Amino acid sequence: MPQQIVIAEQLRIAALLTDERIDELIVAQGRYQIGDVYLGTVENVLPAIDAGFVKIDDSEKNGFIHVSDLGPLRNKKEAASIDELLRRDQPALVQVMKEPTATKGPRLTGNIALPGRYLVLQPHGKGVNLSSKITLEEERNRLRALGVLIKPPGAGLVIRSEANGVVDSLLIEDLEILLRKWEAIDMEKDNATPPVLLYRDEDFVHRVLRDHFGAEISKVVVDHPAAKERVSIFLKQDYPNVLVECHTEPNNLLEDFRINLTIREALNPRVDLPSGGYIIIEPTEALTVIDVNSGSFTRATKSRETVLWTNCEAAIEIARQLKLRNIGGVIIIDFIDMESKKDQLQLLKDFTAAISNDAAHPQIAQLTELGLVELTRKRQGQNIYELFGKVCTTCFGLGHVAVLPAINQLQPLASASGLVRNSTAPKADITSSLEADNAPRRRGRGRPTSELGHLSTVSSLEETALPNIDSEEDSTTSDLSNHRQEPELIAIPMNEVQEEVFSWLGLSPTLLLDPPPENENLLVRVVRPGIDAESLLEEARQSISANTNKRRRRGRANNKVFSKNEQENYSNTPEETNQELQIISSQENNLTETSDAQKDESSNLDATISEEKDPESEEPPRRKRRRSSALE
Repeated sequence: MPQQIVIAEQLRIAALLTDERIDELIVAQGRYQIGDVYLGTVENVLPAIDAGFVKIDDSEKNGFIHVSDLGPLRNKKEAASIDELLRRDQPALVQVMKEPTATKGPRLTGNIALPGRYLVLQPHGKGVNLSSKITLEEERNRLRALGVLIKPPGAGLVIRSEANGVVDSLLIEDLEILLRKWEAIDMEKDNATPPVLLYRDEDFVHRVLRDHFGAEISKVVVDHPAAKERVSIFLKQDYPNVLVECHTEPNNLLEDFRINLTIREALNPRVDLPSGGYIIIEPTEALTVIDVNSGSFTRATKSRETVLWTNCEAAIEIARQLKLRNIGGVIIIDFIDMESKKDQLQLLKDFTAAISNDAAHPQIAQLTELGLVELTRKRQGQNIYELFGKVCTTCFGLGHVAVLPAINQLQPLASASGLVRNSTAPKADITSSLEADNAPRRRGRGRPTSELGHLSTVSSLEETALPNIDSEEDSTTSDLSNHRQEPELIAIPMNEVQEEVFSWLGLSPTLLLDPPPENENLLVRVVRPGIDAESLLEEARQSISANTNKRRRRGRANNKVFSKNEQENYSNTPEETNQELQIISSQENNLTETSDAQKDESSNLDATISEEKDPESEEPPRRKRRRSSALE
């Protein structure tokens, strides 16, 4: 796939793009950069950790150097403890091999290495070493023989993969440039007073092309004409067909090539996948954790296909994010669980192929029983969080703040009651209504419904002395209004997608209101785009008013004991009222006699049935139950 390099030299930021998608960022903005050569002073030696600390500038953090990286700084050639090999206040010529982190200083080494375009000079090294990417045996023999001839005595030489097929004259020219750099460093070392910076590769354009240019690069974009000339000179011998451009608007270079957007997205822990899944990347002090989720993936028809597809997509994206964010150290990846060993091998194969072109050389350790993939990646400079991230002044990097319990912190519906109330703690109005409904049932058990109606009528007449029907209607209406308050109408605008999502999740549309409503008795009307909210609310009010009038008329009809004409008759004179009470009493006596007669008939019927049951006493119990139920 065609690739291009975009270099913003003024900002010291470069990006490697593949099909207009940024795969890697090269940043040289830190105080300490890989390859810097310092003349420092040993501040402290700690035998407990076999390391020493070197002061290389005025910073509070000293550089860290391990006993294995001392090189020519060793005071003794034989093996010994570090306090014998290194002493305090000793001058030390060191080079930065790892940039500092948020809590640690830069890591240093005494083995100086000066990289060139084709060769790497090691002033205190030994022998000639070749890159493993040079595979042809004939070419390896040629380069090794040339390296032995041109290598300075007492120094080491590394032949890079870019030297494959390069003529001898260019290799010798590159070595001469490196030797001149080392002679200048060695001369300044004798005259300088530590701590001091002796050497830094200041040509950012040359550094990017030297370390990241390859045969796949087809275009280079820079931010000013002088950089374009240097790029053309660098590439004209080996890559004359590469297109070199100078951006017309240097100030908008990062925006036009979406570099700033990529940085903002890389600081976000969530990365979406093309099929609908996503991954979460969370860096910690000890390691980096990556979680894979299927999300809204719906392409596959089977669960196994869904899991394998999502994991393979995540493996390719994780390999890109490791380079883009420059994540180093221990990395744990939690892929979606796969039961098939074949699928697990396929996933590891795809993941290994995805990280094969990473210059930091990630190493996969194992796939654990829990489905976790463990790997390590070499730290190279600062990661994107340290370069472009800033600790939040509110949460101080925690990602959240403490919210202590308080009344105003409760959710709006936290204390709402459901339609089915708890029987152990009923409300007062429910208890009173239940007692009122159960009372006449206990008094009228075993009586006909008509008799219960007459008894309730008589008792109500005796107790209330027939109050005016208007007052009863008023009290009934007031009771209904107390128990059934009119809901508050609100209109909430929603589109079809929001309405479907809220219905699927069972969420209330009131969550869209800011601030949330305090009243719980709400009637919500969803207003779609293009519909007038006021007209919709007016229709709802009319519908509620009509339903309320129907309920009131129904309640009045149920609560009336007599019609208005009957009540007027009762309210005429006390003599007429007594006469009607006597009539009702006589009707009760007749009903009582009728009830006694019915009881006698039922007892005679029971006796007849018992006589008929004697011949069938030997039947099975099940048949007896069926026959008795039929007779009853």
